[in-house]
Amino acid sequence: MAHAVDAPPPTPVGPVTEVLHGIEITDPYRWLEDQNSPRTRKWLEEQAAYTRAYFASVPDRERIRMRVRDLLALKEVISEPWNVGNRYFFLKRQEDREQPVIVMRDGLFGPETVLVDPAQRGSGNSIAVSIATISADGRFLAYSVRQGGTDHSSLEIFDVERGTVLRDRLPEGFCTGIAFASDGTGFYYSHRELHDPHPNYRAAFWHRFGTERSQDRETFFAGEEPNLFLGILDSPEANLLAYTVFCTGKLPRSSVYLQEMLSKPAEARLVVQGIEGCFVPIFVRGQLLAYTDFAAPNFRIVRIDSAYPDPSHWHDVVPESDERIQQFAVAGNQVFVTRIDRFSTKVYAFGLDGGQKEVPHFPSRGTIDLLNRTTATEKLFYSYTSISKPAAVYCYDARREDVFTWNEANAPGDPSAIAVEETAYTSTDGTSVPVFLAARRDLLHSGPLPTFLTGYGGFGSCVTPRFTAFATFLMEQGFLFAVPALRGGSELGEQWHRAGKRENRQNSFNDFVTAADWLIREQRSISGRIAIGGGSNAGLLVGAAITQRPDLFCAAICLGPLLDMARYHLFNFAAGWADEYGSPEDPEDFQSLLAYSPYHHVLDRVAYPAVLLISGDGDTRCNPMHARKMAARLQVATSSTRPVLLDYKPAWGHTPVQPFSTKIEALTDRLAFVCHELGVHVQPGRSL
Repeated sequence: MAHAVDAPPPTPVGPVTEVLHGIEITDPYRWLEDQNSPRTRKWLEEQAAYTRAYFASVPDRERIRMRVRDLLALKEVISEPWNVGNRYFFLKRQEDREQPVIVMRDGLFGPETVLVDPAQRGSGNSIAVSIATISADGRFLAYSVRQGGTDHSSLEIFDVERGTVLRDRLPEGFCTGIAFASDGTGFYYSHRELHDPHPNYRAAFWHRFGTERSQDRETFFAGEEPNLFLGILDSPEANLLAYTVFCTGKLPRSSVYLQEMLSKPAEARLVVQGIEGCFVPIFVRGQLLAYTDFAAPNFRIVRIDSAYPDPSHWHDVVPESDERIQQFAVAGNQVFVTRIDRFSTKVYAFGLDGGQKEVPHFPSRGTIDLLNRTTATEKLFYSYTSISKPAAVYCYDARREDVFTWNEANAPGDPSAIAVEETAYTSTDGTSVPVFLAARRDLLHSGPLPTFLTGYGGFGSCVTPRFTAFATFLMEQGFLFAVPALRGGSELGEQWHRAGKRENRQNSFNDFVTAADWLIREQRSISGRIAIGGGSNAGLLVGAAITQRPDLFCAAICLGPLLDMARYHLFNFAAGWADEYGSPEDPEDFQSLLAYSPYHHVLDRVAYPAVLLISGDGDTRCNPMHARKMAARLQVATSSTRPVLLDYKPAWGHTPVQPFSTKIEALTDRLAFVCHELGVHVQPGRSL
């Protein structure tokens, strides 16, 4: 088909050659790693103009935008619920607001008061707020203030009784823990300023309300290694603080220290030392529990007696099973967990003594998220969503054993118009891979359809059915939406994760590519009409797919990706992902990383699919250098007439907190790209 724009702006080559573990590697666009250089900024302006010209020329873009707005305009969406006594705090996005506000409700269905409204700051619509923690008596609310989706934010304190923001605050940076003192005189915190002269100094401090930060007292020192993180949690019942020192890398380890909350606290006492793997401590009714995979690959929740903290004395509250624990929450005297089996979420409840409890009926064939952010409540908040139903928030009163709907979004169409199918296909090594398919009921079994294929395949994360405006729009226009449960996730337990981890990462890519081959072979899709997409780790997945099988896909959306796997560890916090990917500093890991690193496998004069790379200055998880360098490399290498676009915005970051109007435009652009490249003419007025 005819494409909207011609040649991209030229990118100068500045090759840098180095020898890594005996292998000579030349990087033609190393200069694009310098985000703030005038040369890079000029190049980004040229790329932005090229990309905007493409989107502006798509004939159906305005028609798409109108439907996207309808799909996103769910009324008064509620998230982040906190229950403290008879007060309920949450985020709420109202119809006429660009960003959610923080609201307090007196009673479950009582009157509401807006406590924090980012629009009142007069700093533009990119400012977003989020609840960090709330004091045990519900008087003090700590909330983050974030600009443009960055990982760093400032932190402010709202006095609910006085209705004022205190002058006590933490500046722009990275807060890894905060806990209010039980007597209401101040708070403990661990925070690194954005431009801290000692960026690796990990310590906790005590701040008394009304004093300057320069007077804050250090209460705990964790170390100065660059791969350390320090978390803080508190138990008002036991008047205790817990400091969690987490060391990232190829062998993650955690240690926990306990300290009494006193005016002059005693020395912190080491209770758990160097536990390998994942270890997340929680206080429940004054008892120390932990969510961990120590001696339990599929995770368990244990109770730890601080007098006998050795793992041999741990008591299972939630034992390990064949299905990995994905989430946990506490309500009343019960611990609730979710486990995933392929594309279904199951919920289980256990008493603090380890006995399994009866649970209410939870809907199937969808995604359940446990939402509790505190253990001091009798109520369990959770959300349920499916491929055709927007998320609704429910409340389960653990004491009364009663369930009711707390917040339900308006459905933008008829959920019954969508049909789903769960099946499986065989990957390259003979492994059976589950796949979830969804389409309009009148089309699901009608023959080859234009297809959007996505997945994740990493970090043990599961992709279960959720309502999205993106998928809904595509299905309305006759697309098949396909999601395989790739190895690297944990849809079939931790062994499924390990089968796609580190040196096994290629299994995840093979599963993804084979899914497309299977769809074509089964006549569910057709060659030349398959688009793929994903973000973050799934951006790496997309990058690997288009460089390993460029012939198979028509278009690809690569959002906030990792793509240069020889240098990913040198930027921001990415070195901490060595347990998942391996470290380029290790010779064996380097070999496996280089074997699939998408940036290094772009070849000249190959017909690549249309590619839309999306990133921005604010991404400090998957540094935007990946998208910049990959865009430059693909634009010069491809022999096809399909465009390689870089949608790059300075305020864009990894955290999805863009203003409502920005979300509409961004989603419109992505859908316009997919439909245009696959030759799907958008039908006016088409909805479910």
